[in-house]
Amino acid sequence: MSQKIITTSGKRKRAIARATLRAGTGIVRFNNRLLSTVEPEMLRLKLAEPLILAEGVKVDVSVKAMGGGVMSQIEAARLAIARALLEFTKDEKLKNIFLNYDRHLLVADVRRKEMCKPNDSKARAKRQKSYR
Repeated sequence: MSQKIITTSGKRKRAIARATLRAGTGIVRFNNRLLSTVEPEMLRLKLAEPLILAEGVKVDVSVKAMGGGVMSQIEAARLAIARALLEFTKDEKLKNIFLNYDRHLLVADVRRKEMCKPNDSKARAKRQKSYR
């Protein structure tokens, strides 16, 4: 009997996270660290949101995130976890729960940092001109 293994990815700004999900006992790892050791607590709770919403699903999750900042990595990881859970359960009810709670659990946030304009050091603010 082969074990069902699901691999998904999530992106947020410059961060990319890959999640591997398989049936198990509920062990969650983020960058090779147990979920209970992720600090600060706010990040731990944000990472656990998809697992809390999908109550009763016993899976082992391993997430590796790279690039970007700490918050972007966490948001990319929760996107990858939510997509993996949805693919694992194939439950339309769970999809509606995720979408009603937070749309960014299933849909990537495509906003990126705005590039600097030519001949200027900033993306938006322009040098003031005085004509008098």
